[in-house]
Amino acid sequence: MGSEKSTSLSKKTGNKLHRQALYVEQKRGREKEKREARFRRKKEENREPELRRARIERNQPATIDRKRVWDDVDDDGLGASVDMEQLLKKRRIQQAEAEEMIAAGVGNKSDSEDDQDEADSMLGSDDDEDESDEEAAAKARAKQAMRDDSLAPSTTSTNLDLTPESLVAKFPSLFSDDGPAEPQVLVTTTLNSTLHYEAQLLCTLFPNSTYIPRSAHKYGHKYSVREICKYASNRDFSSVMILREDQKKPIGLDIVHLPSGPTFHFSISNWVEGKKLPGHGNPTNHYPELLLNNFRTPLGVLTGRLFQTLWPKTPELQGRQVVTLHNQRDYIFLRRHRYVFRDKRATEKSVAGADGKELKGVENIRTGLQELGPRATLKLRRIDKGIGRAGSEGEDSIQWEWKAKMEKKRTRFNI
Repeated sequence: MGSEKSTSLSKKTGNKLHRQALYVEQKRGREKEKREARFRRKKEENREPELRRARIERNQPATIDRKRVWDDVDDDGLGASVDMEQLLKKRRIQQAEAEEMIAAGVGNKSDSEDDQDEADSMLGSDDDEDESDEEAAAKARAKQAMRDDSLAPSTTSTNLDLTPESLVAKFPSLFSDDGPAEPQVLVTTTLNSTLHYEAQLLCTLFPNSTYIPRSAHKYGHKYSVREICKYASNRDFSSVMILREDQKKPIGLDIVHLPSGPTFHFSISNWVEGKKLPGHGNPTNHYPELLLNNFRTPLGVLTGRLFQTLWPKTPELQGRQVVTLHNQRDYIFLRRHRYVFRDKRATEKSVAGADGKELKGVENIRTGLQELGPRATLKLRRIDKGIGRAGSEGEDSIQWEWKAKMEKKRTRFNI
């Protein structure tokens, strides 16, 4: 009877100290069960690695990026939110199926002709062997197109080889391979701007760049953007940048690809210069490496191609500098780092691959990063066909423009 009374009082007792002790005991019991379940699961996963992979896939957090939706259309225009990799993969599969159907039709036709020939002649033919070779080749292409995805889902590097032919035809100068190996960039500002120091920082970010301030003095000529672009084009500049300001802070960046456009208009937020970053380093004059991450749609591929034309094609690896442009939810995060390879400390883990196993050859190596600055967040607002809005003519003068209704659905993105 007494034991029954004690068990009933274990959940609701009037003694505060007894209640606290019971709560601590119950919490320890729950933690013990969790720990035992964790070690038991670890032993099972060591015996069967497939269980760990299934658990990781099942426990992925439901973020907005993972809930991203795509337009179910076969369109590679700038307004379509389609994954270029999946779209081209789908087109390759359809092309392989069409080739198989054509090969099957030709095979049936040749079989009927062979039957008629066999009635008249006993001579053999090599058509069957050719048809079998064509069918095998078509099946191999289809199998290659339907191969499994990579085991490294965290890899978000942009593949500019997926550029659709429509973009190449619409922007031939931007996608031309005849551009300079070391692009020249002219950096300027709006009239009577005070962002001279910020413009100089952009010159350190983009190699082979030159800053020319603009003035609106009453005795000076107020050069327009088209006049500046004509001046820069005659002096072998490949791009012109106009830094816009508001309340003495950078709020926008216009990039004109010479000689005739297009013009990209970006808004700038969260501008932080390098010397205000904790633990920052000082940049050198080496050509940096360029990382373009997560530019997946036709608009994203076009934007990534623009950024690719602003840095030299051959980086100087001895400088160990890297510029990253990471797109996430249509915001482009600009960062510049210096990396260093160092020995692994005793308290650190080795580098692991996507399958969770240690990478061979780099067991005792780790990588350190030091941010150099400046850092900023860009957002694409408009793309003009020519040099600015005034220099673009025709119905397609504005190739793409951001509108507020585009963000009505939070899981659909443009870049």
